[in-house]
Amino acid sequence: MSVVSSVRVPYTSYLRIYEPLAAFAEPERSHWARYAQREELPTAQDELRRSLADLVSTPPVAVPVHESGDAFVTELDGVVCVCPWRTRLRSWLALEELGGMFPANVLDAVLPAVVRGQAAADHERWQRLHPDARPWIRTTVWQVPVRWFVLFHDEEREYAAADGEGAGEGAGPVLRYRTPMVEARRRLARALRTLRESVPEGPLTEGLVDVGRWLEEFHPRSLVELDYGGLVHALPADRLAADRSAADVAEGLAALRDGDSEGAGEAYARLAERWRAVRDLQFTN
Repeated sequence: MSVVSSVRVPYTSYLRIYEPLAAFAEPERSHWARYAQREELPTAQDELRRSLADLVSTPPVAVPVHESGDAFVTELDGVVCVCPWRTRLRSWLALEELGGMFPANVLDAVLPAVVRGQAAADHERWQRLHPDARPWIRTTVWQVPVRWFVLFHDEEREYAAADGEGAGEGAGPVLRYRTPMVEARRRLARALRTLRESVPEGPLTEGLVDVGRWLEEFHPRSLVELDYGGLVHALPADRLAADRSAADVAEGLAALRDGDSEGAGEAYARLAERWRAVRDLQFTN
């Protein structure tokens, strides 16, 4: 277990929703109210350690047997908000995506077909009982999708260097954005309108529609958070400190609204080059 506990957060970024307690029905509301009063609350690193402990077992546990009763907790304007981990649900959803990411022989080596098949059957049965379930957390590896940056303003950027000062909790470094749900929805709607008026329908527009539908599932007084997560360990300190990706996205959209295709192209080129360099790291030895 000591090996597992020493592993840092992998190169994963997160989009999280923190909902006020009023968004939850009883008895879950009371559970989270008591939970938020704990003196010590688990972190993203704790969730990672538990997941890795399952994966290194024999046979590997692809999906937890029971749903997590943990959450991330914060406050928005004095109101306690929680972001349930829902690790079991997210594990099922992640397994559905694996088929398109790895060759069959690699998948079989990491998670045998029988393990994946049992997990898929369990998920199907669970879905029939919980047809409206949705995760409070979205993840992606080796990048932060452009569509996520649309939800935030550069002034909402919170950065802490490795000494832990600033926005970070613990040793850092930390890079994240936080905004009220109403602002995230407003920015997304405006970006969609701009794209549809300026460029042909494409992956960015489709991605924004998907994120918009997800946001609508949550309480209007929620908090939306983009966390670079483990990606901060893949970037040199100077590049991380200089990363203003949300500003680049906002600049590009503003240029499109003004009919400045050259300015939009320049902003997009900066963004694309920055994240291409990050994605290329996954292929380095």
